[in-house]
Amino acid sequence: MPRNEHENASPRIHDAVAAWLFAQDGVRRVLDVPAGMGAFAARCAQRGIEAFAGDVIEHRDGPGVTRVHVDLNGRLPFDDGFFDAVVCIEGIEHLQRPFDFVRECRRVLRTGGLLVVTTPNISALRSRWRWLLTGFHNKQKTPLDEGDPNPLHHVNMTSYAMGRYLLHTQGFRVVDVRTNRYKATALLYAPLAPLSWLATWLTFRHETRGEPAQWPLHREVLRAMHKAPLLFGETMILCAVAAPQLHAASPAQLGAAGAAVR
Repeated sequence: MPRNEHENASPRIHDAVAAWLFAQDGVRRVLDVPAGMGAFAARCAQRGIEAFAGDVIEHRDGPGVTRVHVDLNGRLPFDDGFFDAVVCIEGIEHLQRPFDFVRECRRVLRTGGLLVVTTPNISALRSRWRWLLTGFHNKQKTPLDEGDPNPLHHVNMTSYAMGRYLLHTQGFRVVDVRTNRYKATALLYAPLAPLSWLATWLTFRHETRGEPAQWPLHREVLRAMHKAPLLFGETMILCAVAAPQLHAASPAQLGAAGAAVR
């Protein structure tokens, strides 16, 4: 699908999110937040889905889209269990209070509802190599402007392990991990993959010697981090389901509920 000029995101992210979300059952009401110009909400409305575009900016949206003023660092202005799905495209890295935001997403979603979060993939080998050499990740290559803080700053760059922890401890279970595209430059780092796997495996095994219950979780994270979307993808797309209860699961449960990576 040609890129909509109102998609304020890296190429093909909206397509990748739509491919997963629209393949799921029971998606009748969706919150797109932060919606920006409302491109993804409009895409939902075109499919007959009741769409809400939440953001701090005002915008005249197309038919079928309800625009709502939303501060992602505060309470979402919706009732409990109101939505079937929440989509957060390129938003989590801008938030000062990501745990509060994800907790709010769980509140406004019905049990079994869907949450899709996209963010720059700092778990990619290319980004990790940049961090090794410069101390800065890809998509945040220089220090932020301290004299002019603004909502566009990437103040919460999130790795796969941290994103998974964020979702799993706030009432979700990650069921799929995707990406928007593979750039040729990212594939040049493929020779580092075996070394990364070995170093990570040795570290995890060493750290779990006294806590064997942690190994299922560590093993699942190890596997996910060494599949193509996370090794080479430009953007990390976490697809999650709202669990029946909001509680912190045991390490064994977290590992068993691990992500299926495509």
